[in-house]
Amino acid sequence: MKKKQKRQQPVKKDEKPATLGDLLNQDIMQKLKAQQLQLKEEEEKQKQAELQRKKEEKRQKEKNKSFEELLSESDMDWNKFK
Repeated sequence: MKKKQKRQQPVKKDEKPATLGDLLNQDIMQKLKAQQLQLKEEEEKQKQAELQRKKEEKRQKEKNKSFEELLSESDMDWNKFK
């Protein structure tokens, strides 16, 4: 006769695996979150500064255009006004 072996199934725990936040102190987590916010703010400031620089550059370029360039960019048909 063959004997059936009973296998015990491993006991499943409902515990979730430990996360990095669980392992670190709350003080350290707050410092890291504050640093993250600071870095995001700095990045946003850099984007705004770059956008402002591009606007100023475009304004200066428009300011320095010659009459010929302005005339060539115009949509008006100057032959109608002759």
